[in-house]
Amino acid sequence: MASFILIFFAFYIVMLFVIAGLTSRKSDNQSYFTGNRKSPWFVVAYGMIGSSLSGVTFMSVPGDVYTTQFTYFGVVLGYILGYIVIAKLLLPLYYRLQVTSIYEYLGMRVGKEAHATGSLLFFISRLFGSALRMYLVIFVLQIFVFDGLGIPIWLTSIVMIAIILFYTFRSGLRTVVWTDLLQTTFLIGALVITLIVILRTMDSSFSQLWSEMATAGKGGSDCRLIWNTDWHSNCYFLKQIIGGMFITIAMTGLDQDMMQKNLSCKSLKDAQRNMFSFTGILVVVNVLFLLLGGLLLVFAQRNGIDIANMPTDRIYPEIAFRYIGKLGAIVFIFGLISAGFSSADGTFTALTTSVCYDILKIQNRQYSEERQARIRRMVHIVIALLFLSVIIFVSSHHKDALIRIIFKVASYTYGPLLGLFIFGMFTQREIPAGRRFMIPVISLVIPAFCYVLASYSQQWFNGFQFGYELLIVNGLLVFLSLLAISKKSDQ
Repeated sequence: MASFILIFFAFYIVMLFVIAGLTSRKSDNQSYFTGNRKSPWFVVAYGMIGSSLSGVTFMSVPGDVYTTQFTYFGVVLGYILGYIVIAKLLLPLYYRLQVTSIYEYLGMRVGKEAHATGSLLFFISRLFGSALRMYLVIFVLQIFVFDGLGIPIWLTSIVMIAIILFYTFRSGLRTVVWTDLLQTTFLIGALVITLIVILRTMDSSFSQLWSEMATAGKGGSDCRLIWNTDWHSNCYFLKQIIGGMFITIAMTGLDQDMMQKNLSCKSLKDAQRNMFSFTGILVVVNVLFLLLGGLLLVFAQRNGIDIANMPTDRIYPEIAFRYIGKLGAIVFIFGLISAGFSSADGTFTALTTSVCYDILKIQNRQYSEERQARIRRMVHIVIALLFLSVIIFVSSHHKDALIRIIFKVASYTYGPLLGLFIFGMFTQREIPAGRRFMIPVISLVIPAFCYVLASYSQQWFNGFQFGYELLIVNGLLVFLSLLAISKKSDQ
């Protein structure tokens, strides 16, 4: 099977490079950074599904049903609210200012310290978050394919990162928009085909399988539970909805990677169409992933597969590779690769854009087009090397379901971004030049305080556990701290 997978993988890579070759014609720096602002909105909307889901959703959401039931659906409902805020509030702001990096807004409104702090927070968040997503792909490929061929994980990592580096190198965003179209198709196709294979393998009516889910969760629990009403739990339904909303606003609306694709549309109206279409598809796909998780648990229960001591990230690949035949394994691999690539390729472009525009500020310097291109290429390569370093480091620290790890990281790093943008957009106050050095200090101290708060919340607050709402607390404390050091604007 390994040789068969490698053949299909090679074919998949060829398709990516063909798209890269076609989109690289007559490309320039603006093609890389903004797609020349000519991306069709429906292509962006569809392609963003792959970027949003990633390998984490592909594996961790189905596997996490074992321990958290269907409570993730509350987060999905929060997504809808978050995307409405982005479409109606943030996109008009970005289009009005005609920014390339969304953190330019912080520089215009609050000051250069806020601009640098925002871009640095994004850099850390996206580098680690996207590297974790890509690591998950490599982790599974390593266990089920490359270990059997005697290929070490560091070599697998280098090959994967090199592929992404090469097909995004010349045209960046213009290429990513179209390769995401291909990768989203593979991802959704893999999900649908896996569902069909699982259903046919168990040869039962859906109503029967639904009934069996009542005892398929951890310890015989009902994995169909959507609304957790225990307010102490980090899966409490209001925490999930509100947390999902703010996670979306922060990780999409305040994230250069996701917004860069929206800003490549021809107009604000097209970008909003893209956002609403994307939201509808995303909700449906996430529901299918939760349903897949329930079916996998029933399958494991029927076939005596011991998943009690198995990391939840391993449940889906374990069943796909060992129990549902070659088709299930091959489909799983290509869905996972597509999810991983669609997340990482946009990250390379977004991080390169942020470094070039927010830190090096090449747009403000009298550089020739060729010199800007050379700087951009060098930054792109450095980003790839950093990405690779994080993956190799994380390979020895994979213990928890990765979707929880990524959201934990987001709660600490996107919180200050949320506070900065709220301060800029909803107040008319300004921070005096002599106090602006406090902006990065606040953005470091508050997340550290929130980490301590989350670590001891059960002891301090009668068993209460923070969930995704920790992001809100983080952002609120940063906002209040900025208010404390600000003054009324003279303008």
